[in-house]
Formats: sequence, structure tokens, C-alpha cells
Amino acid sequence: MSQVADSVEPDVHGNLILGINTGAPRRVLLDGHCDQIGFSVRHIDADGYLTVDTLGGIDDSVLLGERVTIHAESGTILGVFGKKPIHLQESKEKTEVPEPTSMWVDAGFRSREDAEKAVALGDYVTFSLHVNDLRNNRIQAPGLDNKAGLWVILETLRRCSKEKLHVAVYAVSSVQEELGARGALTAGNQLHPEVGITVDVTHASDFPMSDKTSIPCLLGGGPAISRGPSTNPVVGRMLLEAAKRLEIPHQLSPSAGLASNDSKSIQIADSGVAAGDLGIPQRNMHTQAEVCSLDDLENTVAMLVEFVKSIGPDTDFRPFHEKSD
Repeated sequence: MSQVADSVEPDVHGNLILGINTGAPRRVLLDGHCDQIGFSVRHIDADGYLTVDTLGGIDDSVLLGERVTIHAESGTILGVFGKKPIHLQESKEKTEVPEPTSMWVDAGFRSREDAEKAVALGDYVTFSLHVNDLRNNRIQAPGLDNKAGLWVILETLRRCSKEKLHVAVYAVSSVQEELGARGALTAGNQLHPEVGITVDVTHASDFPMSDKTSIPCLLGGGPAISRGPSTNPVVGRMLLEAAKRLEIPHQLSPSAGLASNDSKSIQIADSGVAAGDLGIPQRNMHTQAEVCSLDDLENTVAMLVEFVKSIGPDTDFRPFHEKSD
């Protein structure tokens, strides 16, 4: 991306900010958070087993037996979640979902002293990353929340760099979304954008036992365009018009509440930002078995590029503003 961007700057929070056409007076922020759910080491016992705290909304029921990566100063270390074998459990234990504190991470250490040579309290732990190709151009991987959205904004920036634009575009790889959308707020305060679009994953509804009375969101159905308090009406309309011009599959995602992603922070950054939210349909969110459609990623990029190109010198993002003669 350094060959594409006019500027590449990290900030003290951990965000990475890339900009193109940075001399333009109007600024557009494209946000995709780079953090993922995970854990931190809170205790090392006498036998070298690690106990961890959760970071973000972890589904405890999927942890047992899972491979994890410990991100230590000495390098990455492979570990696995373990617990008492089923043969040794009481009847009640067999019917309960164990909490992370009743499990442990086994990295093969022989003692606390052995573990402390490689691992420190507070070291971060994540699901071990991998990508599996599924049928119909779909993929499975941990951390697609939100590596999928991050890829979209970076690819959008790359394609926009080849276009004639009326705006500066900044792609922000933001941190701490899973802990309260904190990185996006500091980036918004720093960049002073007029418009900010968050690209994140959203819950697909096409799975067994889903609530069929809710608004459908289908894998492969295209990006979900938000409508609600976190979305500027002009931005929402322009995103929808961009999708229709290119005949891109798309879905609507109405909500009466604030979005549960970075868009709610971007909206109130600086003196206020015209915010929007694009959701990439995903199954099995916040597990190591997240599933997305590569077609949805590609269609989100195409729509977002068209949206950026459609912003002209006179585009007014004030809701319900009537121009006077």
C-alpha cells in the first residue's frame, strides 16, 4: 500500500492511517477495524498452564480443544485450550458450558519457571489464524471480523487511487473496536473528515434455527446498507444509489438503535461526521469458524468506489438541507 498511498502514518493509539489525494479540502474516512476477539494471560500455575481473560465477546462454548497463538515478546507460541476430560466429569459438569477460567491453555510448558522464560502476564492470545476455501466462493477463517472489512477499505483505497477524485480519502485500520469502538473515535478526531464510512461484518440470517421474522441478511446477497440513527440520510441514499447504478446486489439493514460498530464513534468525532455503515454478511460471528462470501467483499468494494467518485464539490451532507437561490 505504500506504493499507492500518499501518506502512511501510525498514531499513538495503534491505528494505521493511509491517505490518497491528500491535498483535497474535503476528507472521506474509510474505516475497518483490525482488532479481533481474543484473550490475555492472567495467571501461570505451578505446572506451566496458562489461565486467560477474554477480550471482546467470546462464545465460551467453542473454546474447548481450540488451537491458539500466544503473542509473546519472544515470538508466537502455539497452545491449545484444555479442560477436565469427559471421563472424569460429574454429571452436572457434562451439561454446563465451561467458562474460560475453568479451562487452561496448554503450550507444553513443564513448570511456571519454564513458562515464564517465554510468556509474561498480560501477553495477548488469539485463535490460530488460517483460511479455508469453501464451496461457492466462500471462505472460513477466524478473525474475518473484521479482516474482511479491513480488506475492503484497503482495496477501495487502491482502486480510488486510479480515479479522478474531488475528495481526499483516508483508510483507517482502527484498533479496539471490540472494546468500545475506541480507535475510530481518535482517528476521526485527528483527521477531521466530512464523511466517514465503516465497513464491518454483520450477522447473516440464513442459518438453521434463525429468527425468520427478522430482516433477512443473506450470505452472497451483497453488502448491507445501514439505515437508522448512526447513518447520515444523505450518505445512506448515495450508497444505495451507487449500488443501483452498478446493479450490485445489496441489502438494507434498518435499525432503530445505534450501530454496534465504529460508525457510532465516527459519527460524533470532531465536530460531527456524516457517517455510514456497510455490513458484510457473516455466519458464526465471534467464533473461529466465521464464514463470508468473497462475492460480497468484491461487491462492497465496487459500491464504495462508486460512492467516493460520486462526491462532488457541491455535495451537501446536511440532512434535509434545502439550498437557497
